[in-house]
Amino acid sequence: MSAKQTIFVSSVQKELVLERRAVKDFVQADPLLSRFFEVFLFEDLPAADLRADAVYLSEVDRCTLYLGLFGNDYGFEDTQGISPTEHEFDRASALGKPRLIYVRGADDSARHPKMRALVRKAGDQLIRRRFGDAPELIAAVNASLVEYLAQRGAIQTRPFEEQPCTSATLVDIDAQALTDFVHRARHERQFPLADQTPVAQVLTHLNLLEGAQPTHAAVLLFGSNPQRYLPTAEIRCMHFHGTQVQRPVPFYRIFKGSLFQQVDQATDFVLSVLNRAVGTRSKSSQSPVTYEIPPDVVREAIINAVAHRDYAASGEAIQVSVFVDRVEVCNPGALLPPLTPDDLRKAHRSVARNPRLCDALFLAHYIEKYGTGTLMMVDECRSHGLPEPRFGQDGPEFMVTLWRNWLTPERLARLGLNDRQRQAVDLLRNRQRMTNADYQAAFGVARRTAHRDLADLVDKGVLTMVGSIGTGTYYVLNQGATNGPNGPVTPENK
Repeated sequence: MSAKQTIFVSSVQKELVLERRAVKDFVQADPLLSRFFEVFLFEDLPAADLRADAVYLSEVDRCTLYLGLFGNDYGFEDTQGISPTEHEFDRASALGKPRLIYVRGADDSARHPKMRALVRKAGDQLIRRRFGDAPELIAAVNASLVEYLAQRGAIQTRPFEEQPCTSATLVDIDAQALTDFVHRARHERQFPLADQTPVAQVLTHLNLLEGAQPTHAAVLLFGSNPQRYLPTAEIRCMHFHGTQVQRPVPFYRIFKGSLFQQVDQATDFVLSVLNRAVGTRSKSSQSPVTYEIPPDVVREAIINAVAHRDYAASGEAIQVSVFVDRVEVCNPGALLPPLTPDDLRKAHRSVARNPRLCDALFLAHYIEKYGTGTLMMVDECRSHGLPEPRFGQDGPEFMVTLWRNWLTPERLARLGLNDRQRQAVDLLRNRQRMTNADYQAAFGVARRTAHRDLADLVDKGVLTMVGSIGTGTYYVLNQGATNGPNGPVTPENK
């Protein structure tokens, strides 16, 4: 199976154009499936002096897998009264091609009579799967293709976290750590097992044993030395005094141990180098500490990296970098479809790459499993006057950027701002954007004065102007010190 196999997607193009494209985009983006498959869509072919029916039937001949998407429409009928979709299905059947059939919707009465007949014909020969929308289709296609590869011995059938950890035994499990976990899970989530339940019984209940052998997830969560078997399962934390990666790294720590230990230690590392204010003891015996980035936001970014990293495909560790203007948390592995970075800013379903790990993190109250963590991060940053976190894919890695309060009173003072400009910065921490008219109204100045003040803030790297000068132009705070128009705004030149 060294050469890629071709999947021929057959359907009425106009009716299912989005679903066809979704299948191709998913297979191309998936780290596993893209190694084995390429997807043929008729609409991607360049114009050519060839008959369409000859082209699509020749592609059916050439393909390895036939994937049929059946909707309500039957499509164009030739002189025989048969559509291209049915011709393609019949050709794949005659050639003995593996066929995967997905039928949109459950109401067959709404289908064209000939499409109803085609659905029945396909159902008489093989198992059909129904779907309601593109995410449901993608989930079904993924399951079918993984099963196809597993049946042919191309891949392991079980996810990496569920596979037994080679050479590991129950002796490698930290019994005290497991007892502490059970105690916490009982308190936080009403976990049913008692504190002193034997190790094997607890792991069996959590689906972390394969026979008598701990799985990769068991070793990651409760191993006394997980890095003995999974050496890159660690978090590397760095603190830089500027806005860019530099060598040598001023402060560099590597955290090993269980995933719970790594999360706690990496979170403490970040909080130890962030700016913080210590209040008075007027309300308690301990002085309250306020961090420039809310600790819950920092912790959530690190937990998400641990929970969703790709432990199987990458030899890279999770990396946490603290710069003067931001904190970056980077983990190996792409965001799983159908989620996109923009989806993380609104209500969304939780899509887990490592469900066994997530189960344990949920029981220990590290996560909620409802897709609410990123929403909390956005809301917390807003409420603290910080820019929203940035979620993005950087090649094979997923990165979360948390912006620090780089516009501190001390730094603003060094910029030589007037009172109006300093107040405008404070206003923009909450209102997100400001126009020239907003500035005039807030400070009772003329349009020309407002323009001069705002242009000076842009020139000094404090604000960014969005749009061209004129109607519709507005100003926003720069997210970080790296965004100045004249190059990086570092502590030395602020």
